[in-house]
Amino acid sequence: MTAATPLGGTTFFSLNVTTREEDFLYKGSGAIVAAIVVVVIIIFAVVLILLKLYNRKMRARRELEPKGPTPASPPAQGPSSSSSSQHPATVTFSPIDVQVETR
Repeated sequence: MTAATPLGGTTFFSLNVTTREEDFLYKGSGAIVAAIVVVVIIIFAVVLILLKLYNRKMRARRELEPKGPTPASPPAQGPSSSSSSQHPATVTFSPIDVQVETR
């Protein structure tokens, strides 16, 4: 509802028109932002569903594929074995029980 007041041959519009237009613009921009948020949420949901389906498919494929031959365990070597030079002994250190002294 616009109110025009004639004053000396000129027409002045009331301030209610500008505030209503600004309100309309703010409501419109809020609707656009809400629509963008909804679209982003839908896209994330679709990507999540696709990844879950792909993961389920790949897991089923891994479980159903035939297993290759298991590698044979190396033969037990005695102290007089001549193959000890071919397989050097490896030492692994795992610091499980290492305790640091606190002062």
